[in-house]
Amino acid sequence: MYLRLVQSRFKPEFLDRIKKIYDEKILSALQHTRGCLCACLIQNEVEKDEGLSITLWDSRQHAEDYVKSGLFRQLLDQLKPYLMDSSEWKIQLSEDLKLEYQPVPEEPTVSSYTTLAGKDRIISLKNKTVQMHLRILRIKVKENKMDELKLIYEQHILPQLQSVEGFHYGHLSENTEQSNEAISFTLWQSKEDAERYEASGLYRDFMNQTKHTFSELYQWKMTLDKSTHRKMVTSEDAEVVTYTLVSGRSFDRE
Repeated sequence: MYLRLVQSRFKPEFLDRIKKIYDEKILSALQHTRGCLCACLIQNEVEKDEGLSITLWDSRQHAEDYVKSGLFRQLLDQLKPYLMDSSEWKIQLSEDLKLEYQPVPEEPTVSSYTTLAGKDRIISLKNKTVQMHLRILRIKVKENKMDELKLIYEQHILPQLQSVEGFHYGHLSENTEQSNEAISFTLWQSKEDAERYEASGLYRDFMNQTKHTFSELYQWKMTLDKSTHRKMVTSEDAEVVTYTLVSGRSFDRE
């Protein structure tokens, strides 16, 4: 499977309008797009103006065909009025030859990932409530350690997560453009379920099982976290960000 993340800054006061467009226009279009398995819109729980659109594909080729077709740009243009402007301004001449200064819309950041573990599981977002909670962990992996991380995730972490109350879906993917970056995301029925998972110590156990595959800088920062009792690991090499599901749907494919 292939994962695309489209990250953007939006105007929080227009979240309901953005959700309506996503529900009625974007999900409907993606449902009829070949190879798209699932799409969801999520909002950062801390930085309320950050949103991510996640699409899951059965192959990289189908995802690339979607972009080349122009449909991605068409769908994005429908949301542009509600996205934040960047710090840049453009200067242009008006019809009466006066200089005009206009803000430049901030372009979303697009990242692509190839699924390493969890590809055999089917994600289901039918009839789900917006209370669902997503945790995204980004890490830097040592040279030649990605396969080992995949093995641990597939054989030890995912099987244990299956028995955790509230766990809905999870997988591990590798960035197709940034060398040695991996991303793990887990979807939970509620924020409370995800918080219980963290409080149980199981998340820390998983980190201990895999930390030897992480970059040396991350391991050093994780050691510092133990002395400060921080629950969230954030650094250039590892970052956990939590999101609330705003809208989403999975699509039946033959």
